[in-house]
Amino acid sequence: MKALKAYTIQFVGLKVGEHHFDYDIDNTFFNNFEYEEFNQVDVKIDLKLIKKTTLLELFFDASGYVNVNCDLTNEPYNQPIEDDYKLVVKFGAEYNDDNEDILIVPHGEYEINVAQYLYELIVLAVPAKRIHPGIADGTLKSDILSKLEELSPKNGDNEKKSEDIDPRWNNLKKLLTDK
Repeated sequence: MKALKAYTIQFVGLKVGEHHFDYDIDNTFFNNFEYEEFNQVDVKIDLKLIKKTTLLELFFDASGYVNVNCDLTNEPYNQPIEDDYKLVVKFGAEYNDDNEDILIVPHGEYEINVAQYLYELIVLAVPAKRIHPGIADGTLKSDILSKLEELSPKNGDNEKKSEDIDPRWNNLKKLLTDK
């Protein structure tokens, strides 16, 4: 994963205090994870790292958009992304990432790669059901929507008039009421 080297932070040389890192995430980032759900990605990540003597606090703040296909119409649209995440990095005997908010790294470590956390932050910020905003306000014009409206049953078509019914059925209905 040489391409993700840009997301490695060497914290050993940083002074105690607050440090900022900015990342521009695009499609090439998700290609490294072989994730192809997004058509286009433009997300800005502001990472604030607070170094303390015994631990590190990382505050991720994501904003931007991902272009995804609507689940109903398959029309692409830009889904806004606004999310944040806090991660605490502690030092211990061995690596442990069982807790989602606390990462334990061995005492000898001098760097941390945040690519996996950026990936999860963006993917989880996208809603599970993706609906084009034009569907809610009725402004979306799509071939699929027009075909669905064309094929949907009309109120007048569902009600069969009595003269449309085969007269043989009327004789059968009399048998039911003769009991």
